Amino acid sequence: MKNIILSTELPENLKTIVEKVFRQERITDEEGLYLFEKAGLGLLGVLASFIREKKNGNRVCFNRNFHIEPTNICIYNCRFCSYRRKTDEKGAWEYSLDEILSKVSEYRSKPVTEVHIVGGVHPKRDMHYYGNMIRKIKEILPRVHVKAFTAIELDFMIKKSRMTLDEGLKKLKEYGLDSIPGGGAEIFRKSIREKICDEKSSTLEWLKIHETAHKNSIPSNATMLYGHIENYSDRIDHLSQLRQLQDKTGGFNTFIPLKYRRANNELSVIGEVTTLEDLRNFAVSRIYLDNFPHIKSYWPMIGRDTTQLSLSFGVDDIDGTIDDSTKIYSMAGADDKTPALSTDQLVTLIHESGKTAAERDTLYNIIREY
Repeated sequence: MKNIILSTELPENLKTIVEKVFRQERITDEEGLYLFEKAGLGLLGVLASFIREKKNGNRVCFNRNFHIEPTNICIYNCRFCSYRRKTDEKGAWEYSLDEILSKVSEYRSKPVTEVHIVGGVHPKRDMHYYGNMIRKIKEILPRVHVKAFTAIELDFMIKKSRMTLDEGLKKLKEYGLDSIPGGGAEIFRKSIREKICDEKSSTLEWLKIHETAHKNSIPSNATMLYGHIENYSDRIDHLSQLRQLQDKTGGFNTFIPLKYRRANNELSVIGEVTTLEDLRNFAVSRIYLDNFPHIKSYWPMIGRDTTQLSLSFGVDDIDGTIDDSTKIYSMAGADDKTPALSTDQLVTLIHESGKTAAERDTLYNIIREY
């Protein structure tokens, strides 16, 4: 395949990038931007698939998980968000701890390995409230991995508890926090962030929270919200800052591109990017993030068909069963209004793409291959 590609009539600078990828060398920011702007989608798929296979073989992973979204009441007002509500606003929810634990109890006899907890930044709930929630969840499901709270939630709840970031993360780990998701990153470039989410924690704060988590042996994920007012240069800047932090800590498990969905938010007028753009973004992310072991396609966000296509553009993970337990993307107009897939459905989706399906835990230890 390498010789076939290099024998075609490619621009010299693109041929240089292709050679670097096949030598498994790091590409520069300028080269990443060139791939976004100039490379054909077919070529990107070949390059991204080469890297995916070098890192993960023919395996595509999923896990058995469910989500808890304690509240959508939030102090922030991000322009892209369809989820957030004010207290007493129509559509707001604020589940009690008993209601949450009742939901968790439904999974006593189910083979779930992960609970994913994210929600709005509630003005009255501090770190100890959420820490007690984790502790009680683990009393019900003692072996479940708790992946909880975006950096934005952590920033607020730890400050509200009058603790330093290091103290707060250590305490949450004592409560039972196992890892943190990647939400709240959005786009790192300041000029874009000021237009879409100027109220929330800054880029530097997001990066510092994840760095501190890694130093405390709390692994995390990373995300990027794409397809709104950002451009390719903004995306590369975002990926560059993630790559730099991963060089420093090695604490990121996976990178998850999150597609902006237009329904019911202030940015709706701009529309959404195409499926072809989704695939381009997956591929360039896989090529550029050479120090990230995994790239995840979050199927409730982009739908099952695009998720299946993404497996030919560098993706080696498709999240999990979810069990219709998240509303974040369905409220923004995602294709799957009731996000739930059985293990058999996930395995079939992967097998139809010519890949080997593997159930994993949150830290990518393989439980079973299909």
